Amino acid sequence: MNKLNIITKGFFKENPIFVLLLGMCPTLGTTTSAINGMGMGLATTFVLIMSNFVISLVKDFIPDKVRIPSFIVIIASFVTVVELSMQAYLPDLFAVLGLFIPLIVVNCIILGRAEAFASQNNAFDSILDGLGMGLGFTFALTLLGSIREILGNGSIFDFKFIGAESNGMLLFVLAPGAFLVLGYLIAIVNKINKAK
Repeated sequence: MNKLNIITKGFFKENPIFVLLLGMCPTLGTTTSAINGMGMGLATTFVLIMSNFVISLVKDFIPDKVRIPSFIVIIASFVTVVELSMQAYLPDLFAVLGLFIPLIVVNCIILGRAEAFASQNNAFDSILDGLGMGLGFTFALTLLGSIREILGNGSIFDFKFIGAESNGMLLFVLAPGAFLVLGYLIAIVNKINKAK
């Protein structure tokens, strides 16, 4: 498989959010702002790259009966690294993302890529797959968070560009706004993919 295709398929062709509809819990729960979406996406990208790498290295030593539990232990190890690093160096972001960081362990994107790709390919291709899917996930969360923040708060990345007296539309900061914006984004991406 072409190395560039491995990286780019996570953006449109197999985007975890817009096409595969995986990881909806963190998608809807953490995208109240662009920075939250980007933080969650980058944390997941790190776990995805590292777990794909390690799983591709140890895949031949793991018995089939304990394959999935072994993958979960590997993923949980990297989630712990992310969680402790965020607590130490990004406490404000960690406070906002809270419970969603430990839930990366059971994110179906990561386990799905471990099972479908990393357990069947070499280490380099597995790293590229993790990078492509992770950046696609980060792109989707950041885009969703940006739109919600612009419409809901009149700001982007906490930079307020609409007057301080205007608070934006509260709907887009709340859960129904996440569903609404996500639905429109999925429709747009489907239209783009069908046009190709």
